[in-house]
Amino acid sequence: MRRIACAERDDWEATAAGCGFNFHSASGQRYWDERTYYAFTLDEIERQIEAPTAELDAMCLDLVDRAIRDEPMLRRLNIPEQYWSFIATSWRRGDPSLYGRLDLRFDGRDPAKLLEYNADTPTSLFEAAVFQWTWLEQATARQIIPKRADQFNSLHERLIAAWRRFAGGRRLHLTGTLSSAEDSGTLHYLMDVAQQGGVETVLIDIADIGWRSGGGFVDLQDRNIELAFKLYPWEWLFREAFGPRLAEAQTGWMEPPWKAILSNKGILPLLWKMHPGHPNLLPAYFEDDPEAGQLGASFVRKPLYSREGANITLVNDGAIEAAEDGPYGAEGYIRQAADPLPNFSGQHPVLGSWLVDGSPCGLSIREDDSLITGNTSRFVPHAIL
Repeated sequence: MRRIACAERDDWEATAAGCGFNFHSASGQRYWDERTYYAFTLDEIERQIEAPTAELDAMCLDLVDRAIRDEPMLRRLNIPEQYWSFIATSWRRGDPSLYGRLDLRFDGRDPAKLLEYNADTPTSLFEAAVFQWTWLEQATARQIIPKRADQFNSLHERLIAAWRRFAGGRRLHLTGTLSSAEDSGTLHYLMDVAQQGGVETVLIDIADIGWRSGGGFVDLQDRNIELAFKLYPWEWLFREAFGPRLAEAQTGWMEPPWKAILSNKGILPLLWKMHPGHPNLLPAYFEDDPEAGQLGASFVRKPLYSREGANITLVNDGAIEAAEDGPYGAEGYIRQAADPLPNFSGQHPVLGSWLVDGSPCGLSIREDDSLITGNTSRFVPHAIL
């Protein structure tokens, strides 16, 4: 694994505009940054990223199977009791999962370590699936990177195939907060791949979804919502006014309700308890667990629910080394062993290892000069050399 400086395409911004990538920069700062890339060997990808991703995902699915039958575990995750049956029914019914992203610490030497699982509403999908692939094709053609460079990236093709398989002739509604450029961009991309899979689609802001008494959720044209992809977290939906209606509706959801378990950082101590000493896990405990003292005076404090690094605190030798503010934490915290992100020329990368329909199939990298990856951290491409 190497971080390699390179020239950027002189027309990359026009290329981004041409394919609808309109959130490549924010507040005058780059989000997409191709002035460098991370290079991997094929062995690193296959043996140290792809294989552990599949194993970690299998461990997570086993955790869900245990949790739906274990009330203390569900209470530990602080999932509202009124939704336990809704979640368990989804799992037992075999509701499929479209995608997920495991965030890993990896330096090319030691085994990859799971930092967290973005199981419910992961973004950075379009830039991972499409724009960095476009970069690879153009950068090789222009001799910016070696001609035979490849990429761990079959996201686009797998998403099309997954939608074709999952939709089953149903109309697909894609919903989220359309005022967010990133969320809107992700939803438009997922709508595009669904259409390529032959699926009829409707884009709707989540605030515009209605309820027909006795009939379920409907769109602005009063059409039944049979299948919905929601870029909106389950824990937020559970708090909405229509939350109690979720179990009544006939709507099929992507991601499925059982992902409410895996999108919770409480799975990190649960996985460690189930698989102590696993080479791809970091020791982790719920904050009120006396065993958390085993971590000593250096650890990472994370809320059960958090996005883009919010409310995460890095404690080193009893002192706060880095911290991010945010609105999360009311549900509780966990503590995870300190294993600082690697340093490549002053930048600290987090690897996002993607799964589509249960198969590892892509890689994204966010880097920052901070040890906490946040919403301003840059997306940089990768290549297999």
